[in-house]
Amino acid sequence: MTVTTTVRGGGALLVLGQDGEGLPSVLRWGADLPDEAVADLLLLREGPVPHNALDDPWDLTVLPTAGEGWLGTPGIALHRAGGSAAPRWRATVSVEGSCIEVRAAADACAAEVVLRHHLDEHGVLRVSSSITSTAAADEPPLEVSALRTLVPLPTRADELLDLSGRWMRERAPQRHPLTDGTFARQGRRGRTGHDATLLLVAGTSGFGFRHGEVWAAHVAWSGNHEHLVERLPERAGTAAAVLGGGELLAAGEVRLAAGETHHAPDVVLVWSDEGLDGLTRRLTGHQRSRADERTRRPRPLVLNTWEAVYFDTDLEHLTRLADTAASIGVERFVLDDGWFGSRRDDTRGLGDWVVSAEVWPDGLGPLVDHVRSLGMEFGLWFEPEMVNLDSDLARAHPNWILGPAAGPPRPARHQHVLDLAAPDAYDHVLEAVSRLVGEYEIDFIKWDHNRDLHDAVRSDGRGEDRPAVGEQTRALYRLLDELRSRHPHLEVESCSSGGGRVDLGILEHTDRVWTSDCNDALERVAIQRWTGLLVPPELMGTHIGPPRAHTTHRELDLSLRMLVALGGHAGLEWDLTQCSVDELEALRRWSALYRELRPLVHHGDVVRSDHPDPSLVVGGVVASDRSEAVFSIVQVTTGRGVSPGPVPLPGLDPARRYRVRVRPEAGLPATLQTRPPGWFERAVEGSGVVVSGAVLGSSGLPLPVLAPAQGLLLHLVGV
Repeated sequence: MTVTTTVRGGGALLVLGQDGEGLPSVLRWGADLPDEAVADLLLLREGPVPHNALDDPWDLTVLPTAGEGWLGTPGIALHRAGGSAAPRWRATVSVEGSCIEVRAAADACAAEVVLRHHLDEHGVLRVSSSITSTAAADEPPLEVSALRTLVPLPTRADELLDLSGRWMRERAPQRHPLTDGTFARQGRRGRTGHDATLLLVAGTSGFGFRHGEVWAAHVAWSGNHEHLVERLPERAGTAAAVLGGGELLAAGEVRLAAGETHHAPDVVLVWSDEGLDGLTRRLTGHQRSRADERTRRPRPLVLNTWEAVYFDTDLEHLTRLADTAASIGVERFVLDDGWFGSRRDDTRGLGDWVVSAEVWPDGLGPLVDHVRSLGMEFGLWFEPEMVNLDSDLARAHPNWILGPAAGPPRPARHQHVLDLAAPDAYDHVLEAVSRLVGEYEIDFIKWDHNRDLHDAVRSDGRGEDRPAVGEQTRALYRLLDELRSRHPHLEVESCSSGGGRVDLGILEHTDRVWTSDCNDALERVAIQRWTGLLVPPELMGTHIGPPRAHTTHRELDLSLRMLVALGGHAGLEWDLTQCSVDELEALRRWSALYRELRPLVHHGDVVRSDHPDPSLVVGGVVASDRSEAVFSIVQVTTGRGVSPGPVPLPGLDPARRYRVRVRPEAGLPATLQTRPPGWFERAVEGSGVVVSGAVLGSSGLPLPVLAPAQGLLLHLVGV
């Protein structure tokens, strides 16, 4: 007899079925069904037995291995000194609220696994896994090489989307057919990586932002990780393929003595029959429901000093910069690199978290006091996980550098990794940062991490090197939690040479991510659009850079730079003391617009258009009650046609009428036309035009012929 256990949430359904004492199988994950239909899953569960197959039908269990019939990537792999590698599990299943818990024990290998499947009200399934060694003290350690979450995919999922990229070009989409074999994205960088896929998505053919049925996985972890989709010729019950992932463990990384437990990172799974925007809406709701007061308050407009002064942290210049920033409405002033120790360039001083007496003879107090007198919060840059060899810290404690007994790994950006899992190093970093936060009552930390981890092993002092990425990542999480516990007002941004550490693991311990080191607004259009698959706008740092981009050397109009920066937690990285009167006035209007629109942008539903011409990028945010919306329209290159034609605006209420305005505070575009569409001038200069949501969402809005690298902001309010 099969016993089913069911949880529902947000229109999604998870059904587990257990026969006897074995591991339960995943009978369904996807669209909700009525109770009477759940029973039909059992009726139709048993398929045919083809030639040259197991004699009886079998289903994909919650921890699939060859012992249950699955010959693909296993859900778990373990051994004790080379033996006890084929466990037979006895499982119990219980349900409490929206969580199904599976406890499974295997006597032969003396191990217990606990799996918790929590399906929340937004339809997001979060799977937590742990394994404990239940052996006697004199038994060899339990070595775990994999503990993955794998769920079934139906036959109609036949196309894949993942993201790749590099420094300054994070989150570039790529598509593939779902074919036989394994499609795996593995990250061994010791951090999430600029090339990491935020989501691995499987869906029906041609799925897009606004259409198609999609299933996605995300490993909520900032260390080594893997995402995979796998299809074998044989079927596991109703599953045509599997989707999932987990922590990517190095050989020997998890060795459990008697009574020890390894907690795997959570794997987040989400289904939608409303395309990629449906996934984003569910994931955004999931994150907002878990947010604390730090990110629920209005996100202050930021000025970060990096692209304004670089290492030249001169008090007089910074004071004038703060004055100018306050005059245009900036609410948070962040001092970046170069304020500490011997740090006058990127080759020295990293790790010496003491205010430089050479540059700041009176400490940071004069600058902090001046910033606060202007009504702004004060923030400071740190890179606490890294160290230069040319530093007092490295000279005093060379054993704190993470690396093998043979010597430090190869340097990157002139720096090495500090071993946070070493208690003395951990305590030193915590106390050094906490002391400065307390002394200056710092409101915000930009927490940087500027290199991948090579040879990420710890030496035990006896010449034995042990893999260390997992320990390093967990130590970082503890450090951030302790710092934020000591200073409840403190907000932390995760920066990792830009967007190199963007995941739900780090966002459990920080308050926003720096989306990319690239402040070129044209590049940022795509970077922010695809980062937004997973990350809500209020958690993405989106800044205006200088007229000539530091990273690409491209010059762009202020109008486009202002428009693109409105798409997240906005700010600036620009020496405003060099701005003209007209530029400052434009920025003053823009900052007021940001404050006006941030309740909508930071609490509404993200929507994106599946426009057939990739040169035109349309996206925005619609209020949850669909009473208001903003849309950004950017012409990234010249279009395919002489004019773009009417462009539908997604997500609106077809039963409402909306007053459509163009907000010139976000900049007005240059155009390639003899005259604009009929509605445009009234929308810019007058009270706007009133149009039904049904027409705007289906027929669409005729657009001006925008020049390349130009855009506009539409603001719609229901009437």
